[in-house]
Amino acid sequence: MRRGYSTGSCAAAAAKAAVDYLFSGQRPEKAQINTPAGVLLSLDVCEVTHGEGWVECAVQKDAGDDPDITDGMLVKARAVPVETTGIKLKGGRGVGVVTKPGLQVSVGKPAINPVPEKMILEAAGAMLPEGRGVEIEIIIPDGERLARKTLNSRLGVEGGLSVLGTSGLVEPMSEKSYEDSLALELKTVSLEHKGPVVLVTGNYGRTLALEHYGLPEAAVVKIGNLVGFSLDRCRELGMNNILAIGHIGKLIKVVAGIFNTHSRVADARFETFAARAALLGAHRGTILKMREAVTTEDMVDLLSEIGGEGYFDQLAEEVSARASAYLYDEVEVGTILFNFRRGLLGSDGKARSLLEEFKSA
Repeated sequence: MRRGYSTGSCAAAAAKAAVDYLFSGQRPEKAQINTPAGVLLSLDVCEVTHGEGWVECAVQKDAGDDPDITDGMLVKARAVPVETTGIKLKGGRGVGVVTKPGLQVSVGKPAINPVPEKMILEAAGAMLPEGRGVEIEIIIPDGERLARKTLNSRLGVEGGLSVLGTSGLVEPMSEKSYEDSLALELKTVSLEHKGPVVLVTGNYGRTLALEHYGLPEAAVVKIGNLVGFSLDRCRELGMNNILAIGHIGKLIKVVAGIFNTHSRVADARFETFAARAALLGAHRGTILKMREAVTTEDMVDLLSEIGGEGYFDQLAEEVSARASAYLYDEVEVGTILFNFRRGLLGSDGKARSLLEEFKSA
């Protein structure tokens, strides 16, 4: 399947084109940017407008074969020279504003995440003459309408879309195609790697597996939301020792019996966190705070406040037990949990023994 490029990549390319045109006077046809994934993109500049003292360039989002509601939308950057040196970045029409704590961006700031912000500043900075300054405004003309079809308002982003992207690319996520490719990858691992298999829910988990724990790349498979599907395939392929490494926001759903962790399928994060907090003796006020929490990162902090550090090891055991039961206890599962704010949170005994097995292999 064909992959696309993120909203952040579009914003970076549009900003680079706008700054280039503003100071060189030459209308750009394309803008080249480097992505965090190490892939060089050359994106078409599909609209260019200008007036006295300003330039605006647009890049059209291409989500590849991913069924993304932002596919085809325009992302614009308006560049205006300023007296100070350097780059001032702001969000314009169609870019949401953060209204609740807990996200990667502070309350009151435009919802431009740190990685896209860095991409924009680097791309535009490459075109900015020494000693000059520019204000760049990111605009998504259709952003406010499209945001109504997302979870933004629930997360505390109002008035538009978030400018997202960690790799600069959009990987296609058609579920049937993803299942087919995942099944093939697991089969390959079963043939080429004879030890435990490592299932990770995303890129951060993969980085932990490879760089923090030093696990062999041949054993690591990124499964996304397809926890149950992956477990079933592992059992069918005779892979009877599984190490799961995942974000707590995804794997806590497994404790509730949810084996496709996409938010549109089911979401019992609050209910599961709250039940465990109550078992730890949390007061009603703490549980009500959990109910208002924007992200699982905030729920983790609330649990830690009531002395729930050892809770995460226990939760890892519950994830493993539920996953093993899902496979009729024919497969042993160990679990490592993390979040983005605190890093590693907890692990169970089986996970620790599997890590030792990898070390001795």
